[in-house]
Amino acid sequence: MAITYTWKLTSLKKYENYQDTDHVVFQTYWKKIGTDENGVQGEFSGATPLDVTNLNTDNFVPYDQLTEETILSWIKPVVVGEYEKHVNQQIAKQIAEKANQESQVGEKEMPWIPESERYTPPDPNASEMGPSGPDSGHPTTPSI
Repeated sequence: MAITYTWKLTSLKKYENYQDTDHVVFQTYWKKIGTDENGVQGEFSGATPLDVTNLNTDNFVPYDQLTEETILSWIKPVVVGEYEKHVNQQIAKQIAEKANQESQVGEKEMPWIPESERYTPPDPNASEMGPSGPDSGHPTTPSI
């Protein structure tokens, strides 16, 4: 099964002022999303701290110039080796679970039971009240 991965930043934490530098990002929250060839997706959410203890202002990127790609370029090198393997396994597991969904078939749902005797679970999208209005046979509340 071939899985294509995409990354997305979901949140950041920043210091308003740190070592006389404004808006210093120190924590990232991200999501890695995997999609198989059938469009089934799984995802893994992670958090990666950024070490700002020895802030180098020579290569500091000002907050208003940050892009998602820039921050992901700081995160991706951390998500490697066994950690990356774990992340990808969790995504693959979710995809497999979605692709191979199980359901239990009750006694009154077996295919050999006559249609008139089969249990049909209620439609969760159907209204409990049913139709209403002048042609439904149900009273309506008059406008005041």
